[in-house]
Amino acid sequence: MVLIRSIDVSPSMVNCSCAWASDYQQLNDLYQSPYTGAVTTRTATLDGFKEDETHTVAFMKDSLSSLNSYGYSPLPLHQYLEWIREFLGDGRSVKPFIISITESSAEKLSEMLVTIQQFRTSNSAWRSRIAVEFNSSCPNIKGHSPPSYHLPFLKPFLDVLAKAFHDDSTLTIGLKLPPYIIATQFRDVIECISSYTHTNSGIRTNPFAYFTCTNTLGNSLVFGDQARAPDANADMSESDFAVPPGLGGLAGEAIHALSLGNVYTFSRLLAESDDPAMREIVIIGAGGVTSPEAVERMNRAGAKIVGCATLLGREGVKAFEILSGNAQ
Repeated sequence: MVLIRSIDVSPSMVNCSCAWASDYQQLNDLYQSPYTGAVTTRTATLDGFKEDETHTVAFMKDSLSSLNSYGYSPLPLHQYLEWIREFLGDGRSVKPFIISITESSAEKLSEMLVTIQQFRTSNSAWRSRIAVEFNSSCPNIKGHSPPSYHLPFLKPFLDVLAKAFHDDSTLTIGLKLPPYIIATQFRDVIECISSYTHTNSGIRTNPFAYFTCTNTLGNSLVFGDQARAPDANADMSESDFAVPPGLGGLAGEAIHALSLGNVYTFSRLLAESDDPAMREIVIIGAGGVTSPEAVERMNRAGAKIVGCATLLGREGVKAFEILSGNAQ
């Protein structure tokens, strides 16, 4: 069991926001699995993302890695809230949901948070079963750089999230971060997030309860002959690229070492912080979690909770049974 504020994640394993947590059946499978401690939705926008045939995924031949050109969910926020209302009301479980959200403007993000807060307060028991994760790091949105790579672009969104927390401190908020590669990037993020710490009744609190490290690595290229065929009759060797746009977000084993490095660096910086509120931030480790050994490495690097996506895409919800070491 791991507590992120009031969110109880038990067992300490979750799915990452991804295309395999898009629809009702996928979320239901994740919700019913005894091996997931919480369910994370695919990243939603207020009105839904315009998805087309260029948004897809390919799996590698030689490793449990993937390349995807997905954006956000084509389904709007209200659809996920309707499904979550059904799940939370059925009495089968007390498992929490993490609602992954993003928007192109701080104003729209604020509107989404108001809607989520109205939903959370409609039933007092749901306050401790719904968290919010701001996806600040999708590399596949044409014409839009992930704001978490440029903190002045990120801050207006953080301001909105911080205000939502100050208005209701029962709200658990996380940030999905990209893979960083330079030491100063990590320190800049820590400094930025620490600036939101405030003191109330002598207790220092930060609006941000956890980091998910990491999202996919953008601007990655996989050729068609490197990818698995989607079915027995397909010949990927005739395709120039594994995904139609050519470039996409790399995930799975190919980024495992980099993701471990991000988890380790953030966990070390948080532990060493002079700000006690920063030392309370939990890390969800993700990126190349494809085996029980990878789970253990994430824990050794500092992750309290471990997440996966690529293995979920390959194996379905059985992925979590595999990661737990209980698969036959």
